[in-house]
Amino acid sequence: MFLEPNFKGQRSGWIEVICGSMFSGKTEELIRRLKRARIANMRVEIFKPAKDSRYDMTKVVSHDENAIMSIPVSRSEEILEKSADIKVIGIDEAQFFDDQLPRVCETLALRGARIIVAGLDMDFKGHPFGPIPALLAMAEYVTKVHAICPHCGNLATHSYRLTAETETIVLGEKDKYEPRCRICYQMGNILDFK
Repeated sequence: MFLEPNFKGQRSGWIEVICGSMFSGKTEELIRRLKRARIANMRVEIFKPAKDSRYDMTKVVSHDENAIMSIPVSRSEEILEKSADIKVIGIDEAQFFDDQLPRVCETLALRGARIIVAGLDMDFKGHPFGPIPALLAMAEYVTKVHAICPHCGNLATHSYRLTAETETIVLGEKDKYEPRCRICYQMGNILDFK
């Protein structure tokens, strides 16, 4: 259920997207921005997909083990239901949400909220991932962060899967993925016949 936006009040809502490959610092940057908003005494809430339980069931945790409490949700519409009067809303691992997430973010921004979304821009095949492309198109601010390719030291833009699994969504960490630059990613795919 989507509520009508209220145009009579504050007109300061916007959407920020933090994207990049795995191990690029997306969640770290999301946590940093949310902590700064709390320092400014703003009402802050963060949401994560319920299916992402890699580090913790209720916390958003970066690879550097920085953490912040969150609300796990199964559907993006739940964010609307649980974010009344919240001025800053963080959403982690946005690529795992359903296709309604862009509409949810738009509704929240029209209500005057600052929405900060973090997620992978591409899946392991190098294709646009989930609702992220639509969010990138509609966001006022986009930050693309990069990891370092362990093979050549260049900026990594791709998430290379180290296992033979073919499903698009396979939860994992360094045991299943590594960041790679465009060339090392392509070379790995050619050599591994993926």
